[in-house]
Amino acid sequence: MSVLARAVSIVRLFDTEHSVLGVSDVARGTGLAKPTVHRMLGELADLRILERVGTRYRLGLFLFELGALVPENHTVASIARPVMNDLRETTKGRIHLAVLDGTQVVYVEIVGDTKAAIASRVGGRLAAHATGVGKVILAHSPPAVIDAVIATGLPRYTPRTLHTPGALLRELAEIRTEGQGYDREESHLGISCVAAPVIDPAGQIVAGLSITGPTRMIDPHVMGLAVRTAARTIGRQVRSSMS
Repeated sequence: MSVLARAVSIVRLFDTEHSVLGVSDVARGTGLAKPTVHRMLGELADLRILERVGTRYRLGLFLFELGALVPENHTVASIARPVMNDLRETTKGRIHLAVLDGTQVVYVEIVGDTKAAIASRVGGRLAAHATGVGKVILAHSPPAVIDAVIATGLPRYTPRTLHTPGALLRELAEIRTEGQGYDREESHLGISCVAAPVIDPAGQIVAGLSITGPTRMIDPHVMGLAVRTAARTIGRQVRSSMS
């Protein structure tokens, strides 16, 4: 790997469950030699990408500063936030706004109970094929994007995860027809969602919006109408802000 690729592989190891890592942790996670890891961790800390915590490291404030400049987070999320708050009040669900990055979705805004048993957070990632927001984005994406997701092998996260190309392609076709998609306990058992696409002025998909909660609380018909309406509202406001 190039030096840049090594640095990125190190930064990617940090998440909510591994917020502070040492040299040995990083060496195991990346496969790099400990002397290389020690040197690179020090350089990343000097650049404020990481921060020293004794002999270990955590993500630095420089990444937070950069994150605030990411266009999807700065524009779509800020436009969507009031609509998401209204959707939360109406449905009592947890509201997600996500964008596609490679074969995964990145959550750029979340409204609702952050203590719910759902492994999502702002800046967090999940596989696109196993999420409602991911599938509504894929349904409106070019074939090459869908092919790239299928090429990952469609890993299963629960027994309900769509894990064959045929099943995924059929569901994407249904989403294009219905205008909404679902996560039927595909990423977390006991948790479901209904999602809708947010479309930009050129008719391109820019985000997915979803209502998530315990399966017993998710009514696909009532909540489907609500999330579709909210997604269209955000889409119109995105058009207005870009005109």
